Amino acid sequence: MRYVVGYTANARGREALDLAVALAKRQDAELDLVLVLPQDSPFKAAYPPAPGFDRALQQQAQSWLDEALAMVPAEVVARGQLRFAESEAEALNAAAAELDAGLLVVGAASNGLFKRFTVGSTASSLLHSAQIPVALAPGGYQNTEPISRLSCGVGTRPGADEVLGLALDTAARRALPLRLISLLALDQDLEPGASGTLQEAARSYLEEKLRTESADRPPLGSPVEIVVAQGRSIEQAVDALAWQDGEVLLIGSSRLAQNRALFLGSTAQRILRALPVPMIVLPRGQQSEQSY
Repeated sequence: MRYVVGYTANARGREALDLAVALAKRQDAELDLVLVLPQDSPFKAAYPPAPGFDRALQQQAQSWLDEALAMVPAEVVARGQLRFAESEAEALNAAAAELDAGLLVVGAASNGLFKRFTVGSTASSLLHSAQIPVALAPGGYQNTEPISRLSCGVGTRPGADEVLGLALDTAARRALPLRLISLLALDQDLEPGASGTLQEAARSYLEEKLRTESADRPPLGSPVEIVVAQGRSIEQAVDALAWQDGEVLLIGSSRLAQNRALFLGSTAQRILRALPVPMIVLPRGQQSEQSY
């Protein structure tokens, strides 16, 4: 298994690298750090570039890449490469395809409030175009220890079974505790007792999905935890949950995504705004042949 890491010489790049290391340790994956440099174009303000500029830029970028590789623990195999492209997202997608990577790892923009996700342009492009799973590191992420728990957001839309199946396979193969999450946003006033009824229905739904998907799979090392979180909004529901430092959240793409393509839906975007842990977004139609 190989992971492509979108590296930049700033906090966002370091956060992506730390997350990639944490995931690689659990999966025994190899890392390919890709640093994308701007491609010369006659449409740029300064064209052609000053003599020697490209060579100086490439030398500096290689120095940044060498520094990043030096931060990778010895037990994780890592390589680095420079790419010139007009679009960082296109370059990362191309690298993932050429290397037959199983995961793209990037950092979110680091200017969000309270160290939460504010997705930058590159991450946003990947979240609407990638054909393999994309892992996002939140601002301030520093954990490099192996992932300690997998949470899975399970909805009622088509594709939920596939995401749950992958979560079960991953938890079994990597001996990870698994938590299934349903988020209830109570955006409007409800009749007395209605909130409890919705929670019971959501829990029953998760329990039934778990029974169905677990039927032909080996038992997990620990019981699957089922949690129904509610709030006045999706963001408040996410805030109501307890998160571990070494945890990741797995969710599926929107029903609007094309087959085997990734598209981040509106609910997932709202989850991102409040989520304090990494998120892995799964393309629609992704088979559970791999684990994370």
